[in-house]
Amino acid sequence: MRSTSRIRTVGVLAALMFLAPACKRDSTEAKGPEAPPAGGAASGVKIALLLPESKTARYETHDRPHFERKVKELCANCEILYSNADQDASKQQNQAEAALTNGAKVLVLDPVDSASAAAIVTRARQSKVPVLSYERLILNADVDYYISFDNEKVGKLQAQALLDKLKADGKGSGSIVIINGSPTDNNAKLFKAGAHSVLDGSGLQVGAEYDTPDWSPDKAQQQMEQAITSLGKDKIVGVYAANDGTAGGAIAAMKAAGVSPLPPVTGQDAELAAIQRILSGEQFMTVYKAIKAEGEIAAEVAVALARGNPLPPGRVNGKVNNGAKDVPSILLPAQVVTKDNVKSTVVADGFWTTAQICEGSYASACASAQLTP
Repeated sequence: MRSTSRIRTVGVLAALMFLAPACKRDSTEAKGPEAPPAGGAASGVKIALLLPESKTARYETHDRPHFERKVKELCANCEILYSNADQDASKQQNQAEAALTNGAKVLVLDPVDSASAAAIVTRARQSKVPVLSYERLILNADVDYYISFDNEKVGKLQAQALLDKLKADGKGSGSIVIINGSPTDNNAKLFKAGAHSVLDGSGLQVGAEYDTPDWSPDKAQQQMEQAITSLGKDKIVGVYAANDGTAGGAIAAMKAAGVSPLPPVTGQDAELAAIQRILSGEQFMTVYKAIKAEGEIAAEVAVALARGNPLPPGRVNGKVNNGAKDVPSILLPAQVVTKDNVKSTVVADGFWTTAQICEGSYASACASAQLTP
C-alpha cells in the first residue's frame, strides 16, 4: 500500500482551526436535563482510544496523554475509554467489544494486527460507530479515516541517511544488518519497502535481515547476536533498525560483543533513550514524527465523529488504499534527527526538554553538542 500523489505538505505544528462546539464545562449536568451541544451530541459522550502495546515508549509517554488532553480541551464532559492491548490481537478485540458495549460513539484504533483488526471495524459498523485508524492502517475494512505519516517515505529517510553516512565514511560497499518491525504491522511493511527501495542496488550488501515479532527490543537484540555470530563483529558497517526500540536492542548486542566503534544505527520515534544514545554517539539517527500533532488531530477528528459533525475543509490531505477502499487520510511529515539537529527539532518542538535529555551521565554529551538545560 502507498499513499497517492495527492498528499499535500502540511505543517507539523500548524494551528488546527477545528472549533467544534465545546461541551458544557460546569459540573451541573446531573441536576437536570440540559440542551445538547450543537451537532446533536449530549454531554458525556464516550470516545474509545485503543492502543496496541507499550514496548514502544511513545504510546504511553506521548500518544495517549496528547490525545486525552486535547479531547478534554474540546469537550470537558467527554469520557475516554482507554485500553492497551499489550501486543495481543485477541485482547484488543475484546477491548473493542467492551468499548462498544459501554457506549463508545467512536473508536480510535491503532491495531495490533493490521489484518485481523478488520473484524473490529465490522463489529463497529454493526453498531453504527465510526472508526479512525490511528498510526497503523487497518487493512481490508470500511475505515472512516486514517491518520499517520507517509510510512514508506519514513523507511526511505532512514535508509538514505544510513547510506549517505556510510558513503561519507568510505564504507559504501560493506555488509549491513536489517532489523525490520513486526510482521503483523502494516506500517512495518511500508518502512521495509521504503528502506529496500533505497538500499537495493546501492552497493551495500545485506548480510542478515530479520522481521521482529512484537517490535520487541529483546528479540532485536537476539537477532543482532545471530548476525554478529554469522558475519563477524568486525564485518558489519551499518545497521538499519526500523525503530528506536529495535535499535536499542541491536546496540546492546553489539556492545556486549565488544564491537567498537559501533557502526551507524538508524531508528524511529525519537524516544528519549534514543536521543540520548544519539548525543553519546551510540546511535546515528532517528526519525522524528510529530506525535503531539498526530494525537491532537486524532482527538479533534474523534470529537467531530462522536458529535456527528463533519471534519473541517482541507483536513484530509490524501487517500491510502487499504485493500477495501481508498481511505480518506491525514498524513503528516517526518524528519531525520541526528546529533546536529536535536536542538532544532525535538527540543524546539517541546517533544523533549533539555533537562530530560541531559540528566545524569548524559550531561557531558549534551555539553559537547551545545545542548544544555
